[in-house]
Amino acid sequence: MRPPTHIRQAAIDALNSGKTRYGPAAGEPALREAIATKLQRDNNLTYAPENILVTNGGKHSLYNLMMALLDPGDEVIIPAPFWVSYPEMVKLADGVPVIIQTTAEAGYKVSPEQLRAAVTPKTKLVVLNSPSNPTGMVYSPDEIRALANVIEEEDLLVVSDEIYEKLLYDGTEHLSIGSISPEMQARTIVSNGFAKAYAMTGWRVGYLAAPLDLIKAATTIQSHGTSNVCTFAQYGAIAALEGSQDCVKEMLVAFEERRQVIVERVRSIPGLSCLMPNGAFYVLVDIGDMGLPSLEFCSRLLEEMHVAAVPGVAFGVDRCVRLSYATDRSTIEQGMERLGKFVRSL
Repeated sequence: MRPPTHIRQAAIDALNSGKTRYGPAAGEPALREAIATKLQRDNNLTYAPENILVTNGGKHSLYNLMMALLDPGDEVIIPAPFWVSYPEMVKLADGVPVIIQTTAEAGYKVSPEQLRAAVTPKTKLVVLNSPSNPTGMVYSPDEIRALANVIEEEDLLVVSDEIYEKLLYDGTEHLSIGSISPEMQARTIVSNGFAKAYAMTGWRVGYLAAPLDLIKAATTIQSHGTSNVCTFAQYGAIAALEGSQDCVKEMLVAFEERRQVIVERVRSIPGLSCLMPNGAFYVLVDIGDMGLPSLEFCSRLLEEMHVAAVPGVAFGVDRCVRLSYATDRSTIEQGMERLGKFVRSL
């Protein structure tokens, strides 16, 4: 899937008009303004442009955050299944990842009781990813509020990774945790980007929204690590935020059809099971009855059937594998046919 025409054209126009030089380390002022406007419009979050840092993709925003925030030994609570880079970024900043295991029965979502039990005097940060990679699950507004109560009571910070926020199905609602109250926003760092909703995966444009002192520290780190994000790509990002959002709606229609197909096919294969995801474009498939660890399962599936899946051990849940439906329906059908054949051969 390619980025929409108006986004590509904005980058072309920026190139042709000479937007090819170094820019401010924190991002083009026009993009920081557009992001602040988007956060107010879409998420009920009030940020000034100076509270925004434009980064080299959403991943880079999280890395900058961990490097700016964590001191050696600081603990970061991460619910599992988790996106593969969360614990590694914490370790790179000399922090300690504290993993909370969740279950399919709980929708792969952490409970307030689990969160509170994981807090120690060394806990500084909670990582919240909704909609989730790899599960596709979304915390309801009530669930978000319940977690926020614990975070406030325990005097913690939270980073809310919201890069899949626009990919929602079945009337599911996304609530940004910082929008609950001004006090909660002061504890919240928002990470987001343009790769998922606008198919801008190779453009490497993400952003961080946070209290000013943290943004200043993260900007200093970025200024010495990478300097500014690709200048003309930022003008494509401005067009993404300020232009028509019909492209997102069209993408959702396609994803919803593919989601139904892949879930039905998984559930038709004896020994496999999965939840119906209500966000993002992933299905987490339980392979626990197959008798293989996830890495061996995926390695053999690739070698024998030429089908790529991601082993759940990378996400902290070895009894599962992750499938993506961010591809065309024909490819999904072929892949699922081969997956079924592989499972039947075990």
